[in-house]
Amino acid sequence: MSRALLKFVRLSPTKGRLIASEIQGLNAEKALASLQFMPNKAARVIYKVLASAVANSGFDASKAVVTSARVDKAAALRRFTPRARGRATPIRKPTSHILVEVEKEGDK
Repeated sequence: MSRALLKFVRLSPTKGRLIASEIQGLNAEKALASLQFMPNKAARVIYKVLASAVANSGFDASKAVVTSARVDKAAALRRFTPRARGRATPIRKPTSHILVEVEKEGDK
């Protein structure tokens, strides 16, 4: 089993989990193909992490299976925007940690 981890990517964990659940359990080659044509920002980021996990494993993408694709919450960037009467309201810009694990097909 090999894995790839991307930390503190500027992506909402909620939006990333929608895409990560789609590729879990798929053949790595099919997962890469489906991610390539999804219009989401999360799909582009997870595509790169999955490609890195396959490269780390050393075997071909057609013989690999995505065993785990996880998107965890990281620290949020805190910003403030001015409002009426001299007040300010917070803006949270969420970040995520993305972990993708790949295993050779048939191993368990």
